[in-house]
Amino acid sequence: MDSMILTLLIFLPVFGAVAMLPAAKIVGKDNPNIFKWIALVITGLQLLLAVVLYMGFDSTLSVSTSPYTVQLDWIKHFNIQYFVGVDGLSMPMVLLTALLSFLSIGISWNITKQPLGYFALFLLLDAGMMGVFLSLDFFLFYVFWEVMLLPMYFLIGMWGGPQRHYAAIKFFLFTLFGSVLMLLGMLALYFYSDPHTFNLITLIQTASSIDATLWGMDMRYLIWFALFIGFAIKVPVFPFHTWLPLAHVEAPTAISVILAGVLLKMGTYGLLRISYPLLPGEVINFAYILAFLGVINILWGAVNAIAQIDMKKMIAYSSVSHMGYVLLGMAAVVSTNDGGAQAGLNGAVMQMFNHGTITAMLFMLVGVIYEKAHHRYIFYPDDYKDPALAGKPGFGGIGAQMPVFTAFVAFAFFAGLGLPALSGFISEALCFIGGFSVFRTLTIIGTLGILLNAVYFLRAYQHVFLGPLNEKYKDYTDMSTMDLAIVVPLAVIVLFLGVYPAPLVDMIAPSLDALIQIIQSAF
Repeated sequence: MDSMILTLLIFLPVFGAVAMLPAAKIVGKDNPNIFKWIALVITGLQLLLAVVLYMGFDSTLSVSTSPYTVQLDWIKHFNIQYFVGVDGLSMPMVLLTALLSFLSIGISWNITKQPLGYFALFLLLDAGMMGVFLSLDFFLFYVFWEVMLLPMYFLIGMWGGPQRHYAAIKFFLFTLFGSVLMLLGMLALYFYSDPHTFNLITLIQTASSIDATLWGMDMRYLIWFALFIGFAIKVPVFPFHTWLPLAHVEAPTAISVILAGVLLKMGTYGLLRISYPLLPGEVINFAYILAFLGVINILWGAVNAIAQIDMKKMIAYSSVSHMGYVLLGMAAVVSTNDGGAQAGLNGAVMQMFNHGTITAMLFMLVGVIYEKAHHRYIFYPDDYKDPALAGKPGFGGIGAQMPVFTAFVAFAFFAGLGLPALSGFISEALCFIGGFSVFRTLTIIGTLGILLNAVYFLRAYQHVFLGPLNEKYKDYTDMSTMDLAIVVPLAVIVLFLGVYPAPLVDMIAPSLDALIQIIQSAF
């Protein structure tokens, strides 16, 4: 039964999507309620299973000794297996995926356009994400990685904003390009390893001993480069980030939550799950470049966020910036100072989880005001359809009209800029501690991101919520019960892990210590 939980986590959403077809025959495909409730029940059961898995999870056990492991032959002739398992690296991502998927169904409650397609595709997306985080066979990992691509393409392209088609195509092409490189890296690992296998546990023992060249270059370096580009596009790492802001702006609110909360983390997760343990020598050689790219992400994302007049686009660029902290912490794995590698890597994985909850809360709150005002402008654009409004504040003073909403936005903004006692602070601090132990100049430069974060968050808060009330919004009501039911759980997690991060640290530390040993044994 323990091992069955993993399979249910992956395939329960698939069952829900399939179950919608006979339901459509019974009640009609244009009746949204049945599809909403099926999706809500399925994601609720998945969240319950994730909590059960967490309650029984022992972080001190390796994947090979954990009861939560399934290993079955799938395509035996090519040594491809259905191999899934959970450890300290994947457990927080499983919890995050299940939680945000469940809450996103609540955010999607007002979807009436082709509800069968929307909720079925969302469940297939959920299954793909969960499969990525639980796969321990590279071939299986790749299958789920690709399964996730099509639902996201259609969810943006069919239910998004005015430029949804362009945003969906750009997302698809960027991600597909990365997938092609990942496929090449995966095939190289298979053919150059002995024995030929996609088993990630076995490849840890064999991949670092690959001794071959192509075009006069070391094959291990080429594999690292191919995998890095594939994962970097998803993070996204500068300069591969350009697909993200447009995808966020055009996507429905729930899909923006999943994009920022889960999909971006899949890039850094892939690096930690595959590239780091399989190619430790290349990790050491590439560490400074990774730290440099992390600092670029921090500053470039923050500067662009300051320039935005659309709140959703501002939060999208803030995600680029905050993922830079993850990269800086990951690069610190090469630190030989006492605790530097542990601080950096633990901070990176904690930031993956904490940023997921904080940014999900931010996008949900922006979605609340968009439902009322039908725009998200801090300032109206210069080419706005009403010339009289061009360049003027989009809101102004709604804090007095919507005090509860204003309080939650303030909470989310302060969490995003890393205020102590909120979860973003501890993970960012650990990333900086790890980075400073080995990349001091870069880390000092990177801390400017904290100041820039404050600039764009406080600027937006001032112009939207403070000052005299814009009479246009004097009839607005505050947050609904549904809105509170979605936002409050995330706010509780952010506050709890900010005050008491031990549950998250205890969950991830043993697995990351093992990963650090693999990297540092390559020195």
